[in-house]
Amino acid sequence: MTGGRPLLRFQVLGLVFLAVLAGLGWLTVEIYDKAFTSVVPVTLRADRAGTQLKANADVKVRGVLVGEVREVTVRPGGVDVHLALDPAMTGRIPRNVTARLLPKTLFGQRYVSLVLPASPAGKITSGAVIDEDRSAGAVELEQALRDLLPVLQTVQPQKLASTLGAVSQALEGRGEELGTTLGTLQDYLARLNPEVPQLQSAISKFADTVRTYETAAPDLVDALGDLRSTATAVTRQQQDLAALFTTVTGAADDTHGFLNASGGTIVSLSADSRPVLDLLAEYAPELPCLADAAAKLVPTVDKALGAGTNQPGLHVELHVKPAPAQRTPPTVAKGPKCYSAGSAAPPTANSPAEQQLFSELLAPVYGVSPDDIPGWSGLLLGPVLRGTEVTLK
Repeated sequence: MTGGRPLLRFQVLGLVFLAVLAGLGWLTVEIYDKAFTSVVPVTLRADRAGTQLKANADVKVRGVLVGEVREVTVRPGGVDVHLALDPAMTGRIPRNVTARLLPKTLFGQRYVSLVLPASPAGKITSGAVIDEDRSAGAVELEQALRDLLPVLQTVQPQKLASTLGAVSQALEGRGEELGTTLGTLQDYLARLNPEVPQLQSAISKFADTVRTYETAAPDLVDALGDLRSTATAVTRQQQDLAALFTTVTGAADDTHGFLNASGGTIVSLSADSRPVLDLLAEYAPELPCLADAAAKLVPTVDKALGAGTNQPGLHVELHVKPAPAQRTPPTVAKGPKCYSAGSAAPPTANSPAEQQLFSELLAPVYGVSPDDIPGWSGLLLGPVLRGTEVTLK
């Protein structure tokens, strides 16, 4: 029995020690939560942005800490932010004060900034309700912060801090150079300002050009599609094309060898053919007459050969006459003649073909149709173009 009493005493002392530790822990938490601190509780009615406030967030007036956020509760259409104000500071805070929810830094958490009115009305008391600042400046600031929030959420703070640090180090000790650069930039802008209207006009014309390209885009896409089809076809036939190029190359080599071997002969042949070609050119007007005479001779030949009759064969009447007393000397050729008609070949001067040529030449000069050029114009213009003169009597 005597040995069991010290064990029981130690157990009781252990329980007391644990209770003391628990009490000290609870006391520490309560002191941290300022449960024993006298405060003035007030309520801030804010919109949904109030949900971004955290417990123990600061409450400031013109940058001076006057309290903290104790709790944020959601209500229909907004939130109620329960504030705990320092009693020593409430004497400087009027009851018609308003509040803004601002971030401490670019990426910092929000805090409550109390905005003092232009006309204070008494001091704030326990249980007072504070409205959110709805002035134009506050609304614009809140809208700017809302627009900036997605960017801030996308940008990684550590990388931005590293970038800003690098920029700070790069600019350190270069203030004078930066000032000179800004001055130069100001000069450039001063020179650029008078050209702004022309720049706007150029941008407007560029916009018109872009719209033109936009209109032509479908055709351009179709053209690219056709080009793609062509390129595909060429790709598929590349072996045939390669064979064709090889054949053409071989033919070109053969032609080159032939010309090297026979070039002199070809030149001599061309020189020897010149008189013959000149003679053919001289008698060229006779060719239409010859063809016409041959065409007209077809019925006579058919009749002489008995075409279309039951007596095919040559039908001619041969008359024998005595030879003349003497031969007449052969006549010398006097140029192209149409012997079937017994007259010379029709001249080209004042011909319908020449008149048509003159009409085509004069029509653009007078701005009229070739059919409106009078027929007698060739009588005046023809001799001039042939190097002769027209004399009016």
